[in-house]
Amino acid sequence: MTITTSEQKITMKDLKSDDPRWCTGCGDYTILVGLRKFMVKHQLDPSHTVHVSGIGCSGRIPHYLNTYGFHGIHGRAVPIALGVRMASPDCSIFIHSGDGDSLSIGGNHLLHGISKNFNCVYLLFDNQIYGLTKNQTSPTSQKGLKTQTQPTGSEMDPINPIRFALGAGASFVASTAEWMGAHMLDTIEAAYMHKGFSFVHIAQRCPKFNPDAWDAKSFEWLTFLNSDQGIAPEPRALSSAKQIEHDPTNIADAFKLSEQVPSVLGLFYKEDKMCYDDMLFNQVESAEKLERSKLLDAYSI
Repeated sequence: MTITTSEQKITMKDLKSDDPRWCTGCGDYTILVGLRKFMVKHQLDPSHTVHVSGIGCSGRIPHYLNTYGFHGIHGRAVPIALGVRMASPDCSIFIHSGDGDSLSIGGNHLLHGISKNFNCVYLLFDNQIYGLTKNQTSPTSQKGLKTQTQPTGSEMDPINPIRFALGAGASFVASTAEWMGAHMLDTIEAAYMHKGFSFVHIAQRCPKFNPDAWDAKSFEWLTFLNSDQGIAPEPRALSSAKQIEHDPTNIADAFKLSEQVPSVLGLFYKEDKMCYDDMLFNQVESAEKLERSKLLDAYSI
């Protein structure tokens, strides 16, 4: 974890770069505030923090955080983030991507990012709609949803983000909701503390184009995963939401639970795996040692 070296504490105000511009009631606002709260809680140094995004409503996030950031092209946030990781290994890296940006044009990059398991926190903002392009069917749109591109209703079953991440071999897979601030903060914290590609699915409201995607006023439709490894349900959701004990090291049970997405929140899976960036750093270090050894041998002749 990279914390500030200054004696002056980082505040919420310090992290604000501009007034955000999203539709009224958009879940991006609460995600943005949650990220600021997380950075303040852990005193992450803004000069050693990088937020990377693709295209979509979520793509604006780097503009509204007073840190380093990249607003990449559609679906290409992962390779940019990997480049940042290799160039600046001491930086904390957050990737922001919508359901369309992640699972449509960016699906190939997300697959290989998960496979490489380089160190970052990947936040998938899921409002089950293309919002920036004004109400189009996205990969996670529910079957039957009427949109501008499918006015009679979507005929496809939605892609399951959790099952996708598990199937790709992710070392950390969790799901949360932006209207549950404490749960989201705990989830981001658990993801940040994990070494590797931490995949976090965030249920996000879109009152403008998909107001019925999530029932943010009730917890009765939700199931929380309880684990001694963190991310407990919020106290206010305890009485009305279903809760089950889950071992996040059990991949078979994680797959079974993924069938219930999007109504299950919590930590699905976590394991320690080799990181691609560490492997490359080790290769570079070995090559440098070998070169120094050759030079010493040459000069000793």
